[in-house]
Amino acid sequence: MHLTSGLPLSLRARIGAIFRVTSGNFLEQFDFFLFGFYATYIAHTFFPASSEFASLMMTFAVFGAGFLMRPVGAIVLGAYIDKVGRRKGLIVTLSIMAAGTFLIVLIPSYQAIGLWAPLLVLTGRLLQGFSAGAELGGVSVYLAEIATPGRKGFYTSWQSASQQVAIMVAAAMGFALNALLEETAIREWGWRLPFLFGCLIVPFIFVLRRKLEETQEFNARRTHLAMRQVFATLLANWQVVIAGMLMVAMTTTAFYLITVYAPTFGKKVLMLSASDSLLVTLLVAISNFCWLPIGGALSDRFGRKPVLITMTLLALATAWPALRLLAGAPGFYMMLGVLLWLSFIYGLYNGAMIPALTEIMPPEVRVAGFSLAYSLATAIFGGFTPVVSTGLIELTGDKASPGYWMSFAAVCALLATLYLYRRSATSVQPVARPLS
Repeated sequence: MHLTSGLPLSLRARIGAIFRVTSGNFLEQFDFFLFGFYATYIAHTFFPASSEFASLMMTFAVFGAGFLMRPVGAIVLGAYIDKVGRRKGLIVTLSIMAAGTFLIVLIPSYQAIGLWAPLLVLTGRLLQGFSAGAELGGVSVYLAEIATPGRKGFYTSWQSASQQVAIMVAAAMGFALNALLEETAIREWGWRLPFLFGCLIVPFIFVLRRKLEETQEFNARRTHLAMRQVFATLLANWQVVIAGMLMVAMTTTAFYLITVYAPTFGKKVLMLSASDSLLVTLLVAISNFCWLPIGGALSDRFGRKPVLITMTLLALATAWPALRLLAGAPGFYMMLGVLLWLSFIYGLYNGAMIPALTEIMPPEVRVAGFSLAYSLATAIFGGFTPVVSTGLIELTGDKASPGYWMSFAAVCALLATLYLYRRSATSVQPVARPLS
């Protein structure tokens, strides 16, 4: 049945809708993660410097610059999606993301074209960031609006779950490259192959996105705000947006710490092999994929607030001690155990946080509000987690110092959660129902 028919979707149709809408989110996250996974090779190709530390810092700074564009994309594209609909808007975000990806794949090295190389890489990252600013919010809101009653947490968790599939594929490809190619070949050209794969699947994802139906909730809305009105409504609700940003802080920080930064941390800080670091990342992504829907389902059953508070307190109590334990006894199994623990905290927290964020935003600006809060958190906390972590380790000499950054994000998330639920307890409390 169609979403616009006024009748409930069959289970098969809902699974199809989830797959189609999250396919674009897969591509977005796949390309973002690849940049972090291959940071050392990208640094060598596009950002040569007098020291390896300086080269890597420049690469991570460009990686973070993509996140600075996310709030801009959230406001502009988020308002556009709230105005024209989820389906049309998500096709536009996918188009912009694809353009940025193609640009990065085709750029010659610094040795070939000089300063044009880092400038074009930066341009590609900015296009990706602009698109991603509304992609994640648009997908999350779409899933929330097609969810069955009492299952919003479970449905929206598949937005984040699609990110984990992207990590699995990216890490598996990296692991295969390390097994099949020499280090010099990967450094010179092999790292481009996964990006090329992302380009090749773009047409397939476009076909999937074009088959999306608009949500009943959006079609049922009698009036749709003009973009100027969306901006005004966001400004009027700035306190909710800022608190939402702080609530997202722990999600983005934990996520980029245990996925994007983990391979570099394993290779450069713990001195593990590239294959071991990528294998850990792959297993962490599988763990995330399992815990996210469980977190969403638990929040459907017990409410968002208890899950959010419990996980932030666990993060605050254990983030630095866990990394300290890893730094004191670096090894494959120790790294795996520590990151699986942080994966458990991230998965349950994010499974509850995503539906909570869709619920606290005014319905008429749901995509723009969600996207802006999430993008600001990603720009300030998550996107710069690799560069902050690298800088903290260099500054303090403490290999566990990224744990301080995650603990700070947990404090922000805890205070924001308490504020939001005290401010509007009834509007953010989900309908409880038994798990089945």
